[in-house]
Amino acid sequence: MIKDKKKLARVIATWVVTTVMLSVFILDIAVVAIGNKYVNSIPIEKETFDNKNGDDKIHFLNTANSDCIILESNGKFALIDSGEGNNNPRRKTEYKGYEDEVIDYIKSLASDENGNVSFDFALGTHIHYDHIGNFEAIFSDKKITADKVYLKEFNVETATELEAIGWGNEETYKRILSVLEKREIPVISNLPNEEFIFGDFALKFINTVTPEEVKGNGENASSVGVIVKKGDKTAFLAADFTGDSGLEKIYGNDIGDVDLLKIGHHGYFGSSSASFLRIVKPEIAICTNKIGKIYPNVKWNLTMVAKAPVFSTEHRNGIIAYFTDDNEIVLTSDIMK
Repeated sequence: MIKDKKKLARVIATWVVTTVMLSVFILDIAVVAIGNKYVNSIPIEKETFDNKNGDDKIHFLNTANSDCIILESNGKFALIDSGEGNNNPRRKTEYKGYEDEVIDYIKSLASDENGNVSFDFALGTHIHYDHIGNFEAIFSDKKITADKVYLKEFNVETATELEAIGWGNEETYKRILSVLEKREIPVISNLPNEEFIFGDFALKFINTVTPEEVKGNGENASSVGVIVKKGDKTAFLAADFTGDSGLEKIYGNDIGDVDLLKIGHHGYFGSSSASFLRIVKPEIAICTNKIGKIYPNVKWNLTMVAKAPVFSTEHRNGIIAYFTDDNEIVLTSDIMK
């Protein structure tokens, strides 16, 4: 009798697990189909670099599952994160670095007649190698400089125990500071709180001072987001903002409605919460990752809650978002060699 009960319990458990897995699979197929419909509703052409859509743009480089973004407006350039470098202290062989690809793109885009590049500023959103690791290579190149680099001071109290032990955050921070010091590039740790003008864009940093209540939630809780405005159009570059870190709840109302969202934390678990998306209501979402690596719950929130088309920098080989003088956002793809 006991054996029969155990057998029945195993059958029921197997049936429940199979039913749940099948339901999740069917839901995922439905979400993908709906998401593809949204994506197909937004025209995106291959980039021709003829500036037919204007001079005000955000370049989202293809650095796989890392962030490297360039703001361009009226001949001015700013660098937001740098992508993965070639010497990640946490995972030395797991992912390739993008030092050559990023430096080549920067030089082809922003070099003057003498082959020199000068950014108005660079911003390291937080001390994770997949965001700032490539700063070391970029600013070791004597042809590339910046008027200043915005970078919060590293605070080990913000990190989780796992990060503090094995992720090399402090090592990354010190290596970058060393390069910037050698190049005599000023490092600004007290970030501006007020909106400021950059070409035709109005910019505002979000989370310039890490709130005490998120200390210990991980270095992602130090992330600095950037609001980019031109005319009636707004983008939010969410760095590694997540719901788990507490930043989405703290700053959602300060960010408000946006037209374009660079989704936080590459679409991994805990990012782009439903409550956050109901506040920011993006019409376009860009993910710095492979489309297949976006977590199912994040994909669901972006598709079913925000109803936003999601474009992958990896799938599209980089994306440029033009902010036109006609108050439109125009997307182009295939921006990298």
